[in-house]
Amino acid sequence: MATSNDIKNGTVLRIDGQLWTIIEFQHVKPGKGGAFVRTKMKNVLSGKVVDKTFNAGIKVETANVDRRDYQYLYMDGTDYVFMDNDTYDQIMINPQTIGDAKNFMLEGMQVMVATNEGQPLYIELPQSVTMEITYTEPGLQGDRSTGGTKPATLQTGAEIQVPLFLEQGTKVKVDTRTGDYLGRVND
Repeated sequence: MATSNDIKNGTVLRIDGQLWTIIEFQHVKPGKGGAFVRTKMKNVLSGKVVDKTFNAGIKVETANVDRRDYQYLYMDGTDYVFMDNDTYDQIMINPQTIGDAKNFMLEGMQVMVATNEGQPLYIELPQSVTMEITYTEPGLQGDRSTGGTKPATLQTGAEIQVPLFLEQGTKVKVDTRTGDYLGRVND
């Protein structure tokens, strides 16, 4: 248990049996009346974002979330298999927990897995990854100008928008949070 004064970004609270991560917080002390903490929270499992206000000093239940480095090994049926880098223990995580991260996961990639009481909650990928374009329409002569984009399929099957001059087989850097093209990678 902690008080509302201990709330910070990244703190995980257990409210009505559900886990919520604090995205933003603001301690407010108005000139009149009691102080309070205004927060924006994200449900760890569903991803729903809500605003909630706590009065200053009230007790809140914090949850212990263990974040560890894992290596993505392979896909076994519908589940994804990860290995703990310290103990070499393997865990299986279902596709619902992985979510859209599967679009940018490559075998052997290092990821952060957050667990609560042994239950995987979510995974965090590196901010950017290097991937190869497996299919895109060829660019036409004169398409070298700035501004235009076209769809490209990556080696994981994900589709992103890339500049017109990029060709099949080109390696690109992709933002894992938004799926945006960040630049070409030269070997």
